[in-house]
Amino acid sequence: MQFLRSKYTFDESDVVILPIPYEATVCYIPGTAKGPKAIIDASIQLEDFDVELGYEINDKVKIHTTNETKFDDVEKRVSEIIKKNKFPVILGGEHTVTVPTVKAIAEKYGDLSVLQIDAHADLRDEFEGKKYSHACVMRRVREITKKTVQVGIRSMSKEENDYIEKENIEEYIHGTDFDADKIIEQLSENVYITIDLDGFDPSKVPAVGTPQPGGLHWKEVTELLRKVAGKKNIVGFDVVELAPIEGQVASDFLAAKLVYRMIGYCKSR
Repeated sequence: MQFLRSKYTFDESDVVILPIPYEATVCYIPGTAKGPKAIIDASIQLEDFDVELGYEINDKVKIHTTNETKFDDVEKRVSEIIKKNKFPVILGGEHTVTVPTVKAIAEKYGDLSVLQIDAHADLRDEFEGKKYSHACVMRRVREITKKTVQVGIRSMSKEENDYIEKENIEEYIHGTDFDADKIIEQLSENVYITIDLDGFDPSKVPAVGTPQPGGLHWKEVTELLRKVAGKKNIVGFDVVELAPIEGQVASDFLAAKLVYRMIGYCKSR
């Protein structure tokens, strides 16, 4: 299946969609392994013409969707994509897939910063005995690059709070009330964006494993992403943690539209 029904081959493409249906450390509602397929299925129902962008994405960008990828192969696959000067878009699966993705991208972009949209800080050193867990993603990312900015955060453990104070990164942790210009100032030129869908308010995206009240809304998120894309060089992004609910497809469509819109922002610069 191809995102947005795009028919381009890998060699022809500008953007490569990499589905990773990985689910190993989910601690509450399962289902993230079904997330990538649900996003692609929903994308097929989207109009090619985007009202905000003002054009059909397939007229501007050549998109190719790969076969599903195993977690152990993620770093290698992402490396192959960026070595061919193609733009990687990762569809999770649980948030852990971000770690090998960032590792591969950081090998090319030494000044890489990571912008995270999420309800949770994900800064535990380990969770339930595992260092590679959806709850430890940004701790592992910060072992790759210290340049991280987090937005939408409204849930963390005392351990995470202590780590934030120890690392003196309080000003880089933003809740739902944020200043987009300040966030942009905190990012380096090359930016990878990771979007955990529980960053959205659960009234907008209920299909996530660990929803938190008081989250972000569509306009807030897309305006931030548009501004970041206008000022920085986004080198890839992921959308993760969709746990589809049978018979309720609104979350699937929001995720698909978000991927579509992000591709437009990133490739229109």
